[in-house]
Amino acid sequence: MSDRNLNLVISEAARKLEKVGIEAGAAEAELILCDLLDCTRLHLFLQGSMLLNDALMEKFNAIVEKRLTRYPLQYILGSSWFFGRKFKVNEAVMVPCPETEILMDSVLRSARFCPSTPVKILDIGTGSGVLALTLKLENPELDITAVDISEEALAVARENAARFKIESNVRLCRSDLFAAIAGDEKFDIIASNPPYITIGDYEGLPPEVKADPQVSLLAGDQGLDVIERILTEAPDYLNVPGYLIFEVGDNQAEGIFEIVDQDKRYSDCLLIKDLADIDRIVLCKVK
Repeated sequence: MSDRNLNLVISEAARKLEKVGIEAGAAEAELILCDLLDCTRLHLFLQGSMLLNDALMEKFNAIVEKRLTRYPLQYILGSSWFFGRKFKVNEAVMVPCPETEILMDSVLRSARFCPSTPVKILDIGTGSGVLALTLKLENPELDITAVDISEEALAVARENAARFKIESNVRLCRSDLFAAIAGDEKFDIIASNPPYITIGDYEGLPPEVKADPQVSLLAGDQGLDVIERILTEAPDYLNVPGYLIFEVGDNQAEGIFEIVDQDKRYSDCLLIKDLADIDRIVLCKVK
């Protein structure tokens, strides 16, 4: 039996992590231990002290030391949690954000109002596939297509699809937005977590965010370059009624609403805030 104190191990690691600006130091230390032990947080605190052997502590300390450089913990562990499921991630894809769960929920809700059978959904910029794959896992009746400009990102998405045994149930293909989509193909919902960071804001981002691929983040001086392209092209690929649902950055909603108001193909546009009361999801309906 180990004579190490679990709470002391966590608190010492948390102190080191918080010293370099990582706010949730204790939570990260717990996550590292759970990952190494392949256990739940409850099991960690029930049995953890008895499992802290020398080999495990060596791995734990090595991960903490690397995390002290502000390199994303998800990349170090090679995985990230999304909607209660563990997905593979690496430097080819963005680390999934909790806000994207709001996007996913918005898509699931909108699918209920689509008359098509099955409801067809296109995920633009799928990255690791968390949105597309979770939608399929939550509602197997959905017809999902997911695209990304990066073949390296699609390789990660394919691995995740295989992990959940749905590789034959979700179409994954390389495409710069709609470039590889047939001109006569229609979807009921187009969803995206597009790049929306301005060039000016990029340098001020936390090191963890800047570790994400730049192609997933940067979108010109106003952060709207990709969103404007999506807004312009999406109606040509949507059934009527159809929905375009995407994430936005803080203070971008007003500019996006002005663009939508000038495009008569859209009949409505709604804004959904995240849990921090920040503008996060735009939902547009085509006539």
